Amino acid sequence: MLPVVLDFEEWRGLNHRAAAGRLPAAGWDVCGIGDWAVVWKSPDGSRVARVCAFEPAYGVFVELCRGLAGHSLLPRIDFDAPLPGGGRLTVMEALLPADAELRTAMIARWDAAEPADPVASVRAEAERLNAAAAAAVPFWGGLDRNPGNVMRRACGEPVFVDLFYAQGREIYEVLLKDPGAIAAAFPAERREFICEIAVIARESSPEEIAALRAAADRIG
Repeated sequence: MLPVVLDFEEWRGLNHRAAAGRLPAAGWDVCGIGDWAVVWKSPDGSRVARVCAFEPAYGVFVELCRGLAGHSLLPRIDFDAPLPGGGRLTVMEALLPADAELRTAMIARWDAAEPADPVASVRAEAERLNAAAAAAVPFWGGLDRNPGNVMRRACGEPVFVDLFYAQGREIYEVLLKDPGAIAAAFPAERREFICEIAVIARESSPEEIAALRAAADRIG
């Protein structure tokens, strides 16, 4: 059977639930679950789709990749769109885990940022975007130098991923203590599914989920 060819442009009006529901029907399989998103891999293994219910920060990384399109140290982005309700769908080239030695070497290159090293242009643009996002994105966390954010292509080339983060723990602590502050930070249309990010489903007890949903319901 030939694989189903997906036209992601037709998915722009879908929320994250509908988007995720279409992927297994087309033969895509879950290959990763992070704090914010679930990642699906295409049947041929060449692409992944990152689906998130509530996403305050990932668009900045997409902006980095598109601004430096074709850079050897950043992934190719094939499709990206915010989804109704505050989610995001990003389709990009599939990558593989890097070993500890490569991760350590890439973080060292980042820290040194020698002018002739391609890392330097990534770091410079990432720092520029980070400064802008700090002034514009609620609960912005900053640049993430986690070695786990180094992956590799099948040929062995290193690639940086997920170079920015939002203060997720703080967002949900504030949601419980002061829901109005979350309402002020995120318009209703951007937080409809705030309680459906991956880490809540994976790590929260039924009681914790109920408390978060009750707090979210109070602000609508």
